[in-house]
Amino acid sequence: MQNAKPLPSYLVHRYQGWKATSFTENRAWYKRLADDGQRPRAMIISCCDSRVHVGSLFGADSGEFFIHRNIANLVPPYEPDGNQHGTSAAVEYATTALKVAHVIVMGHSGCGGVQGCHDMCSGHAPQLEEKTSFVGRWMDILRPGYDRVTGLAAEAQVRALEHQAVMVSLENLMTFPFVRERVEAGELSLHGLWHHLGEGTLMQYDPASSSFEAV
Repeated sequence: MQNAKPLPSYLVHRYQGWKATSFTENRAWYKRLADDGQRPRAMIISCCDSRVHVGSLFGADSGEFFIHRNIANLVPPYEPDGNQHGTSAAVEYATTALKVAHVIVMGHSGCGGVQGCHDMCSGHAPQLEEKTSFVGRWMDILRPGYDRVTGLAAEAQVRALEHQAVMVSLENLMTFPFVRERVEAGELSLHGLWHHLGEGTLMQYDPASSSFEAV
């Protein structure tokens, strides 16, 4: 492919540093992962935002988490229409092939995707309403969440919508038959988290109170 360019030099240097230190010091562990395959205990669905670092947040080693990232950490509803569904494919693989014990949806503060959804749904981002907007059509998943926060004060709506991104995704996960079956059989548990980037705090969704509580 003619448009492909060499890797930036700073990334080459970082890779070489990793290979000389972390990889070399843990060569046996990486060989085991390569030979035995992955057996992650949990799937984490998080945002593409570069500030969200799931591995660092939980001190995870390679092979511990099956991580899927997308705009605003959203899970669409189950739609077996024969089209291409990246997030749904990741959920299917994690729960039916890898048989993870936990699926964790993690939202975060200052989410640009959620802000875009709020702007679109409130009529302030007409460009996202266009059929040609991939971001806009993806954020349609969160429209039900927007409807739930419109009664709040304007300054509280975006934060509440960040929480709704987690809640809507948890609801949509249960529309997948293979997820629901494992949850009802006690083989899989679903979890909702929200992370404040600037404060380093983590909150988890409590279905009993329909609210987020500090971890």
